[in-house]
Amino acid sequence: MAASDHVFNAETQDQIHLSVNDRQRITERTQWVLDSPDPPGFFKEILVSVINTVFCRGNKKLGPLQKTSLVAFLHSVFPILSWAKDYKGSMFKGDLLSGLTVASLCIPQSIGYAALAQLKPQYGLYTSVVPPLIYSTMGTSRELAIGPVAVASLLTSAMVSKVVNPIIDPAAYTKLVFTVTFFTGTFQALFGIFRLGFLIDFLSQAAVVGFMAGAAIVIGLQQLKGLLAMTHFTTKTDVVSVLIAVVKSIKNSEWHPKNFILGCSFLVFIFITRYIGKRIKKLFWLPAIAPLVSVILSTTIVYLTRADEHGIKIIKHVKGGFNPSSVNQLQFNSPHLLESIKIGLVCSIIALTEAMAVGRSFATIKGYHLDGNKEMIAMGFMNICGSMSSCYVATGAFARTAVNVYAGCQTALSNVVMAITVLVMLQLLTGLLYYTPIAILSSIILSALPGLINYTEAYNIWKVDKLDFLACVGAFFGVLFSSVEMGLMVAVTVSFAKINLSALRPRVEELGRLPGTDIFCEVDQYPAAHAVTGVLIIRLNSGLLCFTNANPLRDRILRWVAEENVKEATKKRINGIILDMSCVTNIDYAGILALEETNEELLSRGIKLAIASPKWQVIHKLKVAKFVDKVRTDCIFLTVSEAVDSFDGSKFNDPSSY
Repeated sequence: MAASDHVFNAETQDQIHLSVNDRQRITERTQWVLDSPDPPGFFKEILVSVINTVFCRGNKKLGPLQKTSLVAFLHSVFPILSWAKDYKGSMFKGDLLSGLTVASLCIPQSIGYAALAQLKPQYGLYTSVVPPLIYSTMGTSRELAIGPVAVASLLTSAMVSKVVNPIIDPAAYTKLVFTVTFFTGTFQALFGIFRLGFLIDFLSQAAVVGFMAGAAIVIGLQQLKGLLAMTHFTTKTDVVSVLIAVVKSIKNSEWHPKNFILGCSFLVFIFITRYIGKRIKKLFWLPAIAPLVSVILSTTIVYLTRADEHGIKIIKHVKGGFNPSSVNQLQFNSPHLLESIKIGLVCSIIALTEAMAVGRSFATIKGYHLDGNKEMIAMGFMNICGSMSSCYVATGAFARTAVNVYAGCQTALSNVVMAITVLVMLQLLTGLLYYTPIAILSSIILSALPGLINYTEAYNIWKVDKLDFLACVGAFFGVLFSSVEMGLMVAVTVSFAKINLSALRPRVEELGRLPGTDIFCEVDQYPAAHAVTGVLIIRLNSGLLCFTNANPLRDRILRWVAEENVKEATKKRINGIILDMSCVTNIDYAGILALEETNEELLSRGIKLAIASPKWQVIHKLKVAKFVDKVRTDCIFLTVSEAVDSFDGSKFNDPSSY
């Protein structure tokens, strides 16, 4: 009996000894949390961000002679300086072939997209010269093919035409387009310099899928004007207005069937070549040159048969030469300045979203990283320069980029080859476009639209997240039945509603200890996790504890405590609450007040409050607000496990910890 008492006393003394050591360890680690230095302020973070972006700080690839601020700045702004020194002659063959192939697709598409933007044909070609040249020196993507695209052209036409009518005053309309392009580039450059790319993410992937699909249908309907050679057509973009205009034109015999037959014939030809290109990989170039072949053949047919005298609508004069300066056409003193800024902001987001999605997709396939901030800066400066050289909004195009990749491009030099090819065409060959049928341009645009409609991704969105699918559907029907702006507004509204719903009512989970470990996880997800006797552990699953969710969280915690105490009426009542704040990255004053009120209410009930795993910004603000002084330093812990151990006997009375 005495021997057993001796063993029991030894075990008890050993447990007490371990408990003292544990408390010393917990106190020391808690001090690490409390003594952490102050985090950088808001303005300092912005300054450091700009310096890192502009001067390429932390780039270990720079050599000893390249680490000066000037050289680092030049390498950061002009990535061509980094890859050009490793460029080999063997790589030029791929860039030359891909550049010429993309140019064959780009020339007819650029003319068609200019018509979609309600601009003269040469402006589409101008946009395929200066922006690609600028991007090739500043961009980080090796494959991205730059130029006018369908969605940006539609967006420009839909929004600018509401400010200035392109039919009544085409000169003023063109000037406003250049001004919008300038602000588009300005916003894109600022997004990159100040690392504000997260603003683009407010237009979720689901919203982009819906918007692109709706825009594709709207663009297709707009091409009925050229395909049917209609004289009168609506300037509205919604499906109802377009269909009414089509019916009226057909009813009044204001269309020419020959144009429809010619356009559809070459549309079928383009789709056949695309099918062959997919089936036979070696013939990847066939669908790429099909649009240019269509232009050449149709133009030849019209010229030889004089079909323009029998109802076939043609382009007629296309102005050639170098890009003329448009600096003096930028309207900064215009009464429409605010509208230009608003349209520029919308265009910048849409253009960046499309370019980043395309660029990142192919960068992932090729196995390298695309620098998002540098991409935004490059896009911004190319559009700013473009606005001063008679270009409208340019961005990365999926179809041309895919052709660029399949043609074997090695670097961004393929953009240079493409731009030079278009420039040569502007200098020498624009006269050959005089007899090009407008219906052919419409068929070329129609052939590019199926790639904008992604049925598979829409179905996946439906399976994964119904609220995301609502944003997708909202954007789709908004564009289709109202306007491009309405589709964007619906998409952004639904996305914001999803974010706010998550912020207003974040999940609050009870944690338990997994048997035999010091790991604490959600009891609902892991039934094996056991609650610690007398302690309620709660995780706040919200990145921000702020005025929108602080009071609901406080009420939820107090109600939870009351419910748990009712459940535990016959057992040991709860004497401690641990808030796991590992998910909370920041807190505002309202959140701190809610914590103070929660602490006071719990103290009045004889319950101790402990905070575990506070992030840098959170603990800093809790110290500044004197909250730490009010709850005492022994209520702040580095981990949940140490917070649990701080409650008397909890570690040794919890059977799951053995």
